[in-house]
Amino acid sequence: MFSSVLIANRGEIACRIARTAKRLGLRTIAVYSEADANALHVRVCDEAYAIGPAAAAQSYLVIEKIIAAAQGAGADCIHPGYGFLSENAAFSEACAAAGIVFVGPPPGAIRAMGLKDRAKALMEQAGVPVVPGFHGDKQDPAFLKRKAYEIGYPVLIKAVAGGGGKGMRRVERHADFDAALEAAQREAQSAFGDARVLIEKYVTSPRHIEVQVFADAHGNAIHLNERDCSLQRRHQKVIEEAPAPGMSAALRAKMGQAATAAALAVGYRGAGTVEFIADGTGGLKDDGFWFMEMNTRLQVEHPVTEAITGLDLVEWQFRIAAGEPLPLAQDQVGVDGHAVEARLYAEDPERGFLPSTGTLVALQFPRGQGLRIDSGVEAGDSVTPFYDPMIAKVIAHGATRDEALDKLADALEHTVVAGPRSNAGFLAALARADDFRQGAFDTSFIDTHMGSLGAVPHGLDRAATARGAQALLAKERARFAVSDRPASPWDAGDAFQLSGPRTLSLPVIAEGETVTAHVAYEADGPRVMIGDEAPARDAETIMAEDAVYVLRAGRQTKVTLRDHVLDEGADGGGGGLVRAPMHGKVLAVLVEKGATVTRGQRVAIIEAMKMEHTLTAPIDGVVTDVSALRDAQVAEGAKILVIEAQA
Repeated sequence: MFSSVLIANRGEIACRIARTAKRLGLRTIAVYSEADANALHVRVCDEAYAIGPAAAAQSYLVIEKIIAAAQGAGADCIHPGYGFLSENAAFSEACAAAGIVFVGPPPGAIRAMGLKDRAKALMEQAGVPVVPGFHGDKQDPAFLKRKAYEIGYPVLIKAVAGGGGKGMRRVERHADFDAALEAAQREAQSAFGDARVLIEKYVTSPRHIEVQVFADAHGNAIHLNERDCSLQRRHQKVIEEAPAPGMSAALRAKMGQAATAAALAVGYRGAGTVEFIADGTGGLKDDGFWFMEMNTRLQVEHPVTEAITGLDLVEWQFRIAAGEPLPLAQDQVGVDGHAVEARLYAEDPERGFLPSTGTLVALQFPRGQGLRIDSGVEAGDSVTPFYDPMIAKVIAHGATRDEALDKLADALEHTVVAGPRSNAGFLAALARADDFRQGAFDTSFIDTHMGSLGAVPHGLDRAATARGAQALLAKERARFAVSDRPASPWDAGDAFQLSGPRTLSLPVIAEGETVTAHVAYEADGPRVMIGDEAPARDAETIMAEDAVYVLRAGRQTKVTLRDHVLDEGADGGGGGLVRAPMHGKVLAVLVEKGATVTRGQRVAIIEAMKMEHTLTAPIDGVVTDVSALRDAQVAEGAKILVIEAQA
């Protein structure tokens, strides 16, 4: 076994790798960007080395900086985690050239599976079924459009070097192909430095099932059963589980055999995941699955496999990288119960799941048997705009699927996240959704159940706002109570007046909306109302220095005292102000000053967390001001342009 490891990653996966490495007695070495100088993964490792600016392209993705840090620290091996350089063949080769073991597959296997088009051709040769489509070299837009027509709509446009849903677009109609291709290529170029795409037939009622494989340097390869990752949004996994609902022993064996054949075909070594798309119409069938791609790394969702097998997959990675044979044979791999994982993100389901950044004012997770929390942040840490906005992975294990889902939903409902908005309430609703519980789901489930899952605008929660106003009032009264100056009946803090009922109008801002709370001072204390809504009793308040965060039914309402000097005229122009919905980079401004636009027209594109977000005109009118420049970084709420309504 190695004596030291440099973890070439950040966040929860860096913390998770460090946990196993420490248990095995390895000295753990972290690297960090300027944005991560005080990050949790830096704090939990034995040593840490700075590698550059916040942007990943100048830090975590710079091979030379990672190798130099490893050499300076005397690391025996480098574990890449997932994302960043984990599937970079040049990085694997650089490790070997520096005399450092890469905890992952050989460069040839990474290259063979790294490009989806070549991987599909290789799998066809190995006898593994693949999805019908075009995965050739020709990239002329007109040619690709013709191939999509020949394949038959709907189709998927997928980045050749892609992953995580980036550079992927589903196209329903021939007329929509050009715009979808342009967006997919642009996103692929930004995320992977490679704009090439392939075209696939979109499978009706698709289930996304992947098989965890392991191979050693001695010619052995086995699988550790499957995971179902069908609950997705924008092709990104949301909830994963193992084993897959409706999976027969015969289909498991057949799919596992195909997965191990794929690994052996490329001379694989270490942990990998072979992903299949299955036709879920009428249930899973023995001949209804096709190869999609192979991820030559550890997956985000590996904890569910660990839960049902009782194995530590990171330990297996270290042991295989050190030259040991596989610890188990195929017939020794068992399945114990059921496990489910939910990805807790800093994002706002009510606003199209836009990423949410800022300081985590509060972060608390429940504890209990069968629960596991993998996180890369703690209360007081920040979610920055530079990286994936994952807060934690919440994993539940039970004897049955229903028990595991009950544990997961309960854990999410008792999770406290304040500061950035989170998808905790959405995930809990998803875990309790009847159709999902009954196995009636595919990859379109979330898109078709947005309303019942709460992922639609709800408007201001006035009861939660009243609770926030009540907390702010109590804070103000406490401040007066501890003041050094003599008490005075003329203090306005308790609505003192000479005659009539004692009332106070308290202007507050709740989720950006100005609201007036009415306070009536009665014999038993102040009573706060907003309209006819009293303070919510089923809510939790988190006090921060300048605001109170009210958590209720999975939603967050931020309430602050209204500052009368604020300029409320900034949003004039008949509602024609277009603001940045999140912190990000302006990829394009699609209109100029003086241009006439119609409501819903695309006016700008912003990139955040490597995903594109299109801004549209809120009204018909004329563009009177363009404030944002291409390639500029903008903060959440920054003015992009102004549209003046036409008379």
